[in-house]
Amino acid sequence: MKSVFVSIINFNGKENTLTCLSQLDKIIVKGFEVTVVVIDNDSSEKFDIDKSFLKNMPLIFIRNDKNLGFAEGHNVGIRYALSAGADYIVILNNDTLLDKDFIKELVKTAEKDSSIGIIGPKIYFEKGFEYHKDRYSDKDLGKVLWYAGGEMDWENIIGRHRGVDEVDNGQYDETQETGYVSGCCMLLTKKLLEKVEGFDKKYFLYYEDNDLSQRAKKKGFKILYSPKSIIWHKNAVSAGGSGSTLQDYYITRNRMLFGMHWSPLRSKIALLRESLRLLLAGRKWQRKGIADFYLRRFGKGSFKNE
Repeated sequence: MKSVFVSIINFNGKENTLTCLSQLDKIIVKGFEVTVVVIDNDSSEKFDIDKSFLKNMPLIFIRNDKNLGFAEGHNVGIRYALSAGADYIVILNNDTLLDKDFIKELVKTAEKDSSIGIIGPKIYFEKGFEYHKDRYSDKDLGKVLWYAGGEMDWENIIGRHRGVDEVDNGQYDETQETGYVSGCCMLLTKKLLEKVEGFDKKYFLYYEDNDLSQRAKKKGFKILYSPKSIIWHKNAVSAGGSGSTLQDYYITRNRMLFGMHWSPLRSKIALLRESLRLLLAGRKWQRKGIADFYLRRFGKGSFKNE
């Protein structure tokens, strides 16, 4: 029997993690054994979970002795899963709600083509977590798109979620190759991970998913959007909300790291110019992010919660 491992990071998010696990426990994928790996990133809140919490699938709990971030935290789960014989690994945010068939549909898509490396589902905003809450009627809630494929603007080095803020009326219901897959939820194949070895831990948080997507494509793998797989996202809960100081720091620093590696020369020059402007006139943690890029302070870097 083939196996799917689901990697979930907990970092001071016990309530969300337990809700997500409860939903996973209702999922059955015919012909596959599903195992859940929860990695606690040295949470300050007391968090422990017994394997008996899940009734229908094995549960592995790993506690890190420090916060390894999204990238290396999930690498811990990936390494465990591969050592245990995983055929597929699903990277999943703990702040998500799940359709019962979301894993089945991801695996079904992956099984069609051995050249596929990464697949992402259709992701809606969970009700009440939309960017523009006053834009939608009650009947629209739960059907507002957060991700329906990823598009890269290489001129400005900005990744965009296709369909974001749109109400889903079936306009993104075609399975197709995409620019990148969001780390909120991504299926990774064993074949891919034998070639690219997971996330780059320098990113710590943000852009690591896009970097992995680009490395997958460079190795000749396809990355796909699979709309029949569906989840809901409590957007930016674990990051302190959109526009937080944490986002200011990591998005600013990691956009530099990503852009200077992957973007065309013209965009690199523009990015360098923008970095000088931010270094002089950006917000506090934008300035620190730029400084840390030039000082090569990656991983967790110098960010501290205020």
